Amino acid sequence: MDTFTLTVWQRRRLQRQLRATRDARLFRRALAVLEVARGEPVPATARRLGVTPRAVYHWLGTYAQAHDPAALRDRDRPGRPARLTAADRERLRELLLGNSPQDLGYFATDWTVPLLQEHLTRCTGRRPSDDTIRRELERQGFVWKRCRYALDPDPQLGGKKAAPAPAYPALAAPQRPAGRG
Repeated sequence: MDTFTLTVWQRRRLQRQLRATRDARLFRRALAVLEVARGEPVPATARRLGVTPRAVYHWLGTYAQAHDPAALRDRDRPGRPARLTAADRERLRELLLGNSPQDLGYFATDWTVPLLQEHLTRCTGRRPSDDTIRRELERQGFVWKRCRYALDPDPQLGGKKAAPAPAYPALAAPQRPAGRG
């Protein structure tokens, strides 16, 4: 690929892409295509952008096929498979909506993440991490709050009010008579 030229329309689209994107990788790729089209050598462009010349050649080839800045975007990558299956997610939802830990033989009144981990391990044989459970709870719209102790109101509250302080006028009398100076 000795010479790489762009039409005015293609150059404008790439420049618009540079201004609009928030993705650093897409920015770098569009910038590389513009620099090489301007006459900059591929090795110099690669060195300036911190990539290999092979990567720049790949970006140029990708852009040359479609002539669309969107072709320079990252493709979706398969991630790690989900640790919780759909059945596990449903079991988790049923646990939180319907059952108390005491109903299932646990010595607890509320579900905690470690307790959910233990129960799911017993049911499925796989132990999901606490972060996995927290992410799933957030996805399902559950909110965690700390427990707050609420005491019953005191029935004798009316009889415990403080008596008014006795007035001692002698102690509160001024040292000097009122008046000027």
